Amino acid sequence: MAAKHPPLLAFQDDVPRPVVARGRAYPDGWVVAAHNHRRGQLLCGSNGVVQLVTADGTWMMPPERGMWIPPGIVHEVTMLGPVKMQSLYFAPDALAGMPAHIHVVAISPLMRVLLEEAIALPHEYELEGRDGALMRLLEHEVQRLPPLPLSLPFPAHAALARLCRAFALSPTPHSSIDDWSGVLNLSRRTFTRLFRRETGLTFVAWRQQACLMAALPRLAAGETVTSVAIDLGYDNPAAFSTMFRKALGVSPRDYLERDT
Repeated sequence: MAAKHPPLLAFQDDVPRPVVARGRAYPDGWVVAAHNHRRGQLLCGSNGVVQLVTADGTWMMPPERGMWIPPGIVHEVTMLGPVKMQSLYFAPDALAGMPAHIHVVAISPLMRVLLEEAIALPHEYELEGRDGALMRLLEHEVQRLPPLPLSLPFPAHAALARLCRAFALSPTPHSSIDDWSGVLNLSRRTFTRLFRRETGLTFVAWRQQACLMAALPRLAAGETVTSVAIDLGYDNPAAFSTMFRKALGVSPRDYLERDT
């Protein structure tokens, strides 16, 4: 059974600073139980994969990426592999321009350096001088981080949600609109409209996201591209690599070499 870790809400809420930085290492399988924050959080991991789950969907954060979590959203976090975590907590009025939804982001080289410097500061750093300037720069840079397509939204429609959650456990690129619309006894046209309205994605885009998110933890754990591709139901590794490159901009092999 995975370990449970109580939320440390008081830590970041009690520090009288607009931005609070914290670093921590977690073992494989560690679960941070469902909780929320008064502050917005940017979390980053230098290794391992982080899975975040809410009532509305699942997000997957690969190594060397980040995730923005707005204030007030209840979420559970699971570590897939050992994770060295760095987090920034922003006061609600510090980042007025950030979106009100969770999203995974790319972490720039500058942001990575700033994070390391921020973690090294005392919690109640000087607001003036270098320390304050560093934290103000972080407030600007976090709003420049580009989003990545690593979310899997779930619909509110009960029957469709059951299909989506079952599919997410064992995704395949061969599942079709006709398959799903038949199960729900809907016409193809009605199904596609329902799916887009409920998830914000087309069925094909959502299916691709499900396959990608199933693949990332396995690739990060060292499984070969070929074994992951075949297990997911791709006809060959090349087809899987094409999907991967389209989503993340690099091949699985280059992705793994870069993160290693």
